[in-house]
Amino acid sequence: MPGNLVTSDFYGDDANMIKRILSLLAATLLACSAAGAQSSGSIALVGGRLIDGFGGTPLDHSVILIEGERIKAVGTLETLAVPPGATVISTAGMTLLPGLWDAHVHTYLLGHADYTHWDKTYGSSPRLAKEIMPAAAHQLLMAGVTSARDLGGPLEASISVRDRINHGEIPGPTLYVSGPFIQHAPYPGTENFRWGINGVEDARKKVKKLADAGVNIIKLIDQDLMQEEEVKAVVEEAHARHLPVVAHAHRPEEIRRGLKYNVDCFEHTGLATAPGYPDDVLRLIAERAARGNMGPLFWTPTISVLYNYEYLRDNPMQLDDPAWQLDVPADIVADIKGSFRRPGQLSYFQLVPLRHPTLENKFHQLQHSGVVMLIGTDSGVPMNFHSTSTWQEMDTWVNHLGVDPMNTIRAATYWPAVQMKVEQDYGSVSEGKYADIIAVNGDVLRHIDLLEHVDLVIKHGVRYK
Repeated sequence: MPGNLVTSDFYGDDANMIKRILSLLAATLLACSAAGAQSSGSIALVGGRLIDGFGGTPLDHSVILIEGERIKAVGTLETLAVPPGATVISTAGMTLLPGLWDAHVHTYLLGHADYTHWDKTYGSSPRLAKEIMPAAAHQLLMAGVTSARDLGGPLEASISVRDRINHGEIPGPTLYVSGPFIQHAPYPGTENFRWGINGVEDARKKVKKLADAGVNIIKLIDQDLMQEEEVKAVVEEAHARHLPVVAHAHRPEEIRRGLKYNVDCFEHTGLATAPGYPDDVLRLIAERAARGNMGPLFWTPTISVLYNYEYLRDNPMQLDDPAWQLDVPADIVADIKGSFRRPGQLSYFQLVPLRHPTLENKFHQLQHSGVVMLIGTDSGVPMNFHSTSTWQEMDTWVNHLGVDPMNTIRAATYWPAVQMKVEQDYGSVSEGKYADIIAVNGDVLRHIDLLEHVDLVIKHGVRYK
């Protein structure tokens, strides 16, 4: 836990300001002690540099007052007094920012490298909702992820885990769940979390069933294998029920149909080993992005799992990291470890060395086309663990793809909240919003990989780390 009153070198050398910080904080602590009220429910985060999510200049020597679940006020040590009785947490020398979003996770998965085995062993097991998905959620939260889109899982388990988190029964991010994938036909053995479509009426019926069950989002894949009228029916029915639709972008025709019928967000860079997107697809993307009256076109490239594979293959000791084992029963840990004994021989990754050289071009094509890209990781797929996936995606954007750190942070905070239409409550640190705040020692605008070790996690005003 943070607690040392120190000054970081990125604050500069203003000695007078440092003295004011020390004296004001000391006075505040003395007042709190004298008042004798240590459990008023108020929290004050005092002294850190705040990146609020809106993209402006960070606020040095910040003060954030939390009352219950929400942020009461935001200011500085010179402009905002800490009320007597508040629990004071020194964040001097730290960067504070909104709790992270991961826009593409699978709490159904824990990094096991054999999908067939995993689906058969755990896909219909009570252990999924009791042990596996809660472990995934807890790991995400400990990594600073306070909100996540959970895109693909058994319906009842997804709803149950989301609601248990919301009721405070188990720790985890605020989840926006899709339940089962909607697609042309489920793959063998996946019927529990993949629903096939057979005609327009069935398409509307399946979306209605998901909506009535309470999902937050519809996940559409393999839409190039569906009849166009079926794709249209899925999107229209979802939008009629105020549910956004995310769609795979693995193949050009998936993108064409998704754009034609107005899906809200595309997932993955896709196109296998092709060097880039076809010209007509890029034109269609740019045309849709230019329609400002429809709002942004969102895209989640989920790129770090591909960027990092070869390094992980050649440096497999990272697979021993105990963080991904948090809350996972010992027999399941052993099962997962056994699945990647030979990481270089996994069929899931054999195309990656050929895909890797194409990723930067595809990423920048999307970036230049006008889409708004979101941080999302495909967390849970083979060797992509919930405990590390989000910071690695952000690190890949900044240190491999040249994205500005502030824009990367906004892609993991502000923009996902806008995409899910919850920006009135989430995505930034400002008065009246839920107190979802994380902090790390040092300057993440200079060293984004500091997010590997999040020091403070507050969600809805509750300290979890």
